[in-house]
Amino acid sequence: MKREEDGDETVASIVHRRVEVSGCPHCRSDEIVGWGRSDGLPRYRCKACGKTFNALTKTPMAGLHKKEEWLAHAEAMIDGASLAKAAARCSVHATTAFRCRHRFLTALSSDKPQSMRGIVEGDKMFVLESFKGKRSGLPRPSRKRGGQAAKRGLSAEQIPIVVVRDRQGATFDAVLPKLNRASMAAALGDVLAGAETFCCDGGTSIVACARAAGLPVHVLSAPGGSRPDAPQFHINNVNGYHGRFNEWMRRFHGVATKNLPNYLGWRRALEALGQQASPRRWILGTVGLGPYQQISL
Repeated sequence: MKREEDGDETVASIVHRRVEVSGCPHCRSDEIVGWGRSDGLPRYRCKACGKTFNALTKTPMAGLHKKEEWLAHAEAMIDGASLAKAAARCSVHATTAFRCRHRFLTALSSDKPQSMRGIVEGDKMFVLESFKGKRSGLPRPSRKRGGQAAKRGLSAEQIPIVVVRDRQGATFDAVLPKLNRASMAAALGDVLAGAETFCCDGGTSIVACARAAGLPVHVLSAPGGSRPDAPQFHINNVNGYHGRFNEWMRRFHGVATKNLPNYLGWRRALEALGQQASPRRWILGTVGLGPYQQISL
């Protein structure tokens, strides 16, 4: 069931916003005119380059069928519905719901804040490596419903993820190929450039990245702790995000490591939209107008 604020909006009327914002997907010109309809969507022609297109051209949603069910898919994703429940809501097979889910998440997985402000907290979290969905060629026996690592503590089975978050709630995360300074620096890029202060638990690689960005670094010896003389310096914000992410992920009983960036983007979008989450905003995110842009719409 659609949320009340979406009213009678259709997918065509929602994704038209992308044309208004971005113009021609081929040359970015805003000199466009209507050019009929096709497959339930208006088409446009660019006066500058002469090419025709619709609002989904060059997006992950191009060519995806059953547009009449997209709002229901979006609603299911906002609610965090399991694949089986999402498929039932949309009256499709589970494999169709799975493909639709990941098409919806492709653009959201790369929708991240370009910079952080003020006090920024950073920390690592780890997700168990998974080959879920792979039928052959596994390097180890398969696990049941997520399972557990063969070894306690950190090991090659644990996939490292860096998360940085400012006090306004902007969240940046990335899956790291290795837990070292080079991987950390490549993942973070310039995201710390606009920050003023950095708080973390003292990991060597993340401290090095913060200092390379010219930030004063406050190392908290105990996760969640703070110094009595400087209570504003803590990592409660990022640790809270870790807790919410891990709890939310339990419903999926493990996700394939290759799909992990999509699930990070899913959770990041939910956090960014908060109480403003709606199928309309979710659909906009799937065509490249993610929540970090939607905030100003």
